[in-house]
Amino acid sequence: MLFNSLDFAVFLPIVFVLYWFVFKTSLKLQNLLIVLASYVFYGWWDWRFLSLILFSSVLDYVIGIYISQTTLPSKRKALLFTSVFFNIGLLGFFKYYNFFVDSFVSSFSFFGWTIQPNTLNIILPVGISFYTFQTLSYSIDIYRNKLQPTRNFIGFAAFVSFFPQLVAGPIERATHLLPQFYNKRLFNYHKAVDGLRQILWGMFKKVVIADNCARYVNMIFDDYTSYSGSTLFLGVFLFAFQIYGDFSGYSDIAIGTARLFGFELKQNFAFPYFSRDVAEFWRRWHISLSTWFRDYVYIPLGGSQGSKLNQIRNVLIIFVVSGFWHGANWTFIVWGAINALYFLPLLLFERNRVHTDVVAAYRLLPSFKEVFKMGITFLLILLSWVFFRAESLSHALGYLWQMATDNFVSIPQMRPTYLFVLIFIFIIVEWLGRKQQYAIELLWLQYPKVMRWGFYFCIAILIFLYGGQEAAFIYFQF
Repeated sequence: MLFNSLDFAVFLPIVFVLYWFVFKTSLKLQNLLIVLASYVFYGWWDWRFLSLILFSSVLDYVIGIYISQTTLPSKRKALLFTSVFFNIGLLGFFKYYNFFVDSFVSSFSFFGWTIQPNTLNIILPVGISFYTFQTLSYSIDIYRNKLQPTRNFIGFAAFVSFFPQLVAGPIERATHLLPQFYNKRLFNYHKAVDGLRQILWGMFKKVVIADNCARYVNMIFDDYTSYSGSTLFLGVFLFAFQIYGDFSGYSDIAIGTARLFGFELKQNFAFPYFSRDVAEFWRRWHISLSTWFRDYVYIPLGGSQGSKLNQIRNVLIIFVVSGFWHGANWTFIVWGAINALYFLPLLLFERNRVHTDVVAAYRLLPSFKEVFKMGITFLLILLSWVFFRAESLSHALGYLWQMATDNFVSIPQMRPTYLFVLIFIFIIVEWLGRKQQYAIELLWLQYPKVMRWGFYFCIAILIFLYGGQEAAFIYFQF
């Protein structure tokens, strides 16, 4: 079920009313409702894959209990290995089976040998990368003695399948979200209004910014040889706002929806395009995934400790694995490697923690130096986005070559003026709200109610005017 669909517009109020007005006296019934609603939400796409969510829930629930009941290191490791093996195994089969088969065949074809592979017509279950990492964090944290296992299966199943963030995150840790299912939740009007405000802004990002950028991005990338270098640069520029508006918009809707039901999810994007270097960008982009890889892969490998060679190895591993997580395509691996190369000089010269505050924190406008740093960082990210968006490595390299050699300094062949205006307004609002959890969290709150509601009404009108078809979110494919 899509957030930006009529189905969800009907689904959400029904669940809300049942949750707060019918089952408000029973925490167990509220959690059970969340499980059932989440399964309906997910099953709306394809009910057959509900068995995977149920399997992961039962597996890690049982393994968590058994890990806590033994102090024998070998047995604890075996139980953790079982969780990792089955969870990663399912993820690997559905997401990477055909990729490995095709890569194996291509490697032999390079030497002139022909192999007839047995590929499968596998459907990638929506959200499998997200809920797999969420359940894994539960087992790993119990193994590390950072979390006690739950005996409340309904609460745990609700944690795994919680519908606001089920299919595209944020990837929540059991230490943060799971305890919220144990405690009685009381309706808070101010939190609910704040949630609705964040949903509104998320819808604006998705429907107005991302979906309108997508129209031009698809035309340019699908037929890049027909366009000038300046038009190709415009295509990458618009894709940067498409993917940010699409993914951060989903996160905003998810966080706002969770707040309607009394839950707090962690911030997943912190205005990444205002970053002054690539290290800051990765602290602000897809925060839940970046911190997951940091805590469960990067630090266990040694992190930034040890020799320079080990540091380089760890950075390369974490970025390449992160790229591979995004999809079964060499383009994502190269995208990850490029960002590793961006990041390594900052790490090796100990400049990766220079910008940990908000840019121009106590000023309305940034300095020239800050603008320059943000501009360079944004251009570097743009170049890497070509690989993220391209269908293949040859597509990406051809696109970059065409962009660099064919009339780069010229007027683009496409000039969607209305979209430039919308993006400009979007950037201004994001800049004004860059210190908050989301851009319009506190915007206009100090002004009379009529001004606030006028602003919200304008956003709603833009969503209505520029909202096209029900377009799926980009990260559904990951």
